[in-house]
Amino acid sequence: MDPIIHAAKSFNGIQVSFLSGNSTMSELFSYENLIDMKINVADLVENPDRYAVDMKGPVIVRTDFCKPELHEECTQ
Repeated sequence: MDPIIHAAKSFNGIQVSFLSGNSTMSELFSYENLIDMKINVADLVENPDRYAVDMKGPVIVRTDFCKPELHEECTQ
């Protein structure tokens, strides 16, 4: 997943900028798609650092709930 560094409202949805490797990429997500992903649009715009983009979808995922260092402990 690639961390989101900026999110801004646009006429058709939310324009999201994210880091992919050493490059900054941009993707437009429609309001309808964000609602389907259960993303709080206001929170995404105000706190983009809480989210990441998974380009397999592409989908936006809330990441501040996740603590990767605990995954190994949870599965043991």
